Amino acid sequence: MSHRAVLMSIKPKYADLIFAGTKTIELRRVCPKVGPGDLVLVYVSSPRMALVGGFEVAGIVSDEPPALCKKWQTQSGVEKETFLNYFQGASTAYGILIGRTWMLPTATELKALRRRKGGFHPPQSYRYVGSEELVKLID
Repeated sequence: MSHRAVLMSIKPKYADLIFAGTKTIELRRVCPKVGPGDLVLVYVSSPRMALVGGFEVAGIVSDEPPALCKKWQTQSGVEKETFLNYFQGASTAYGILIGRTWMLPTATELKALRRRKGGFHPPQSYRYVGSEELVKLID
């Protein structure tokens, strides 16, 4: 069975909660085509700007925003108001359930990523990563 890898930009405070084990769902208005066993590489956005680790996808959940909020808000790392504001105007809210997490021994700063992989640009939200690029990013 082949698995996908996705590079995802996550704000520093939420990345910290993921690796602390207190945030067990990553909220998205648009969900990448991933499923259990797929890999999410965590690129921490500004001001940190570094690839820090990743997690396995444990599953995907979706529902109308209020229903998803009621069930998952406490595991999301955000307050209820922030949760609902994020999904305002969306008919469907998505959550990527976070499985096993891992951190790189040393975070890879944006400058180093650009040296390793010429033309590297962090995604606004997420983008798929092929196997060759995956090796360059985490090696």
